[in-house]
Amino acid sequence: MSAAVAAAVKKIAIYILGDENKRGKLFVAVGSIIAGFLGLMFLPIAVISSIGSMNIEQPDIDKSLFTESALFESLDSEQQAEITNIQNQGQAIEYAMANAGVRDQTIKAQLIYMSYFDEVQNFNAESYADLFVVAPNDSDLIAAINSTYGLEIDYDEYMLSYTWVMNSTINEYMFTDTSTKNCVDLAAWADNAYISGWGYMNGFMGERNENDRIRYADNAGLVLGYLNYNPMEKVFDSAYSTLVYTEQGGIDTMPEVIGIGVFDGSQHGIYVGNGEVVYSSESVGYVTKESVSNGSWTSWCTYEGIEYPQEVEDAIESLSGESSSDE
Repeated sequence: MSAAVAAAVKKIAIYILGDENKRGKLFVAVGSIIAGFLGLMFLPIAVISSIGSMNIEQPDIDKSLFTESALFESLDSEQQAEITNIQNQGQAIEYAMANAGVRDQTIKAQLIYMSYFDEVQNFNAESYADLFVVAPNDSDLIAAINSTYGLEIDYDEYMLSYTWVMNSTINEYMFTDTSTKNCVDLAAWADNAYISGWGYMNGFMGERNENDRIRYADNAGLVLGYLNYNPMEKVFDSAYSTLVYTEQGGIDTMPEVIGIGVFDGSQHGIYVGNGEVVYSSESVGYVTKESVSNGSWTSWCTYEGIEYPQEVEDAIESLSGESSSDE
């Protein structure tokens, strides 16, 4: 675990574990560290045991005590005030990011704030969100944050922290419409898998491996994972077991619509815009990104279960007309 993540974890844990009487009330049953700021209080014993010199033993305790409200009520007034302040700032960041049109970067913004903003005074979530709007990439973003707030965030350390956190969860803020399975959110799903460092493993579609706790997807599984993931319940189901697709035309006829599938005769990729495709590669061992124009992608396709805009339907109809006229 990187120093930045440890700092974020310690910030919450120190208020819970600050006195010996409260340590016995900490029990772990969580998945994601950044699933919400109260969720941060439910930390893995292995993580908390690595913080500083705290000696924590896992006691035999009543698991019913470990609801958010029960744990919060076990804190003293000063600890409650600190946790409430952290929650409020996290919520303010969430609102500001949504209002600024960069909702998909909410976890990133919260992580940076939690990890590095201890000494920042007069924090304003709206102006903070504006930095995410104008930054063309994460490197420029970190440089802008350092300049604006007088910080010295190391970019490489930040990237390790961000990838670690993103791999531990599925970004709930990336979906534009949770009521449908649509190509825009499929592209977001694929790009999130790339950003989050998902590995390649046969038979996986985005679940975490029980042994190493890393998320994996095989090539078809990258699409099947989106089709099978319920963002409201935050679970995978088994509605789709086979990837059903239709090749529509040569790669040179592909409309400029994110979420369209590309195909090379054996592998599928998802077009994510800016001339780039994301796919899970068995040969490299992880979800990767490359240019569509690299020469390997030969056709574009649509997937059963995914909704596409009229532009795609028009392109399919046009290609169908051309095919009929050639006969």
